[in-house]
Amino acid sequence: MRRMADMATSHWPFMKMHGAGNDFVVIDGRNTPVDLTESLVRALADRHRGVGFDQLALITDGSDLTVTFYNADGSQSAACGNATRCIAAHELAQRAADHLDIHVTGRGMLNAVRNDDGSTAVNMGHPQLDWQDIPLAKDVDTLSLPIDGDPVGTGMGNPHCTFFVDDVSAIDLATIGPKIEHHTLFPERTNVQFAQVVGPDHIRMRVWERGTGVTLASGSSSCATAVAAARRGLTGHKVQIDLDGGTLHIDWRDDGVWMSGPTAHVFDGTLTAEFLQSL
Repeated sequence: MRRMADMATSHWPFMKMHGAGNDFVVIDGRNTPVDLTESLVRALADRHRGVGFDQLALITDGSDLTVTFYNADGSQSAACGNATRCIAAHELAQRAADHLDIHVTGRGMLNAVRNDDGSTAVNMGHPQLDWQDIPLAKDVDTLSLPIDGDPVGTGMGNPHCTFFVDDVSAIDLATIGPKIEHHTLFPERTNVQFAQVVGPDHIRMRVWERGTGVTLASGSSSCATAVAAARRGLTGHKVQIDLDGGTLHIDWRDDGVWMSGPTAHVFDGTLTAEFLQSL
């Protein structure tokens, strides 16, 4: 990889995308060498001095393509469902294809398909339900974690902690979220969801993402919440999840957890040498 000083003479193209308000910067490194550091990711995430995003996705070569995700604080994220769908929608359109395999560095090979209505669905894989796979710090019942509020623990590549509450609008997410994210039961921190069951196939959810904070939506969190609700017997395996930024549809099938929802390619941009030299 080249050093930052060498790369400062380059101009890096990127795409800005979002899925239900969960927004991303996507950098295609298949043709442009890219060396991402934590400081560069944090600078790009700054919504005033950089571009701004919930997560950053770096595409590199793979069997179809390989994607690595980063949180706004510069740490790596093992999975990002909405970004995976956004990238899949773009690639499917570019290839005029109906199916795509995406290798996510922290999650493995994921399958994406174009739905009949033109939207994109991604199989986020099987949920991780054992304590050591999420992972948790000790052997506990993942369906009833020993945390006030009786949450459910689920792994979807990322760790998730889901609380079921009567009214999600009453939750002070900005205060409670970081406390649960850094709870000692989660050695790798955790995403935090507060979910309100509206009906047997309908959930209202709000989310705090580790390394980012409050977001308008989260794909892996939606998958984890759907799995947690089904395990608790609160819903069936196929649910609509309404988030602050839009609606996702989750279907927990025998072959994994499928997620469908809106995607948007907002604009293309270029990171300038002036910006890179300022880091």
